[in-house]
Amino acid sequence: MKRNIISLGGELASGKGTTSIILAEDLNYGIYRNGEYFRKLAKQMNMDVTTFNEYVKKHPEIDVEIEKSASEYAKTHDNFIIDARLGWYAVPESFKVYLTVDINEAAKRAFYDSNRKNTENLGSIEEQKEDIMKRYKMENERYWNLYHVRKEDLSNYDLVIDTTNLTPKETAEKIKEEYIKWQKN
Repeated sequence: MKRNIISLGGELASGKGTTSIILAEDLNYGIYRNGEYFRKLAKQMNMDVTTFNEYVKKHPEIDVEIEKSASEYAKTHDNFIIDARLGWYAVPESFKVYLTVDINEAAKRAFYDSNRKNTENLGSIEEQKEDIMKRYKMENERYWNLYHVRKEDLSNYDLVIDTTNLTPKETAEKIKEEYIKWQKN
């Protein structure tokens, strides 16, 4: 059964956060963000997100709690966007979107994003790129070990968009257009 929920997943620095804000405003939807929760936990433990990823690998109950929170939220809410890597898995009846981005563009976006500085304070774009690749690998291993899913398996999604050369507004417009078609079918 389809729900009025968009799950927005994707690669690091692909534009999920900004795109979800635009979509929420345009559709008058709420937003549920697993990433904010993850970053908050990392900060509470005085860890950067990469170190916290390593910690979570040894403490899978944290991952399970984070993913479970999204599916629990969806049981009592509608008309919202899940900004989460495994939102499609947590809420399979959502419109499932995956955003991709070239690694070099991702590194630049992440490096110059002031919102990331308190949990990702790297010295150069090259260090940021290496960190993104490391986190990507760690996440894939964790998700496979815990759930036996691959977030980058594009067959899991209703829509895949490469955001490398798109603005967040252009990305949001493409998602809205396809979401409306999906709701009607």
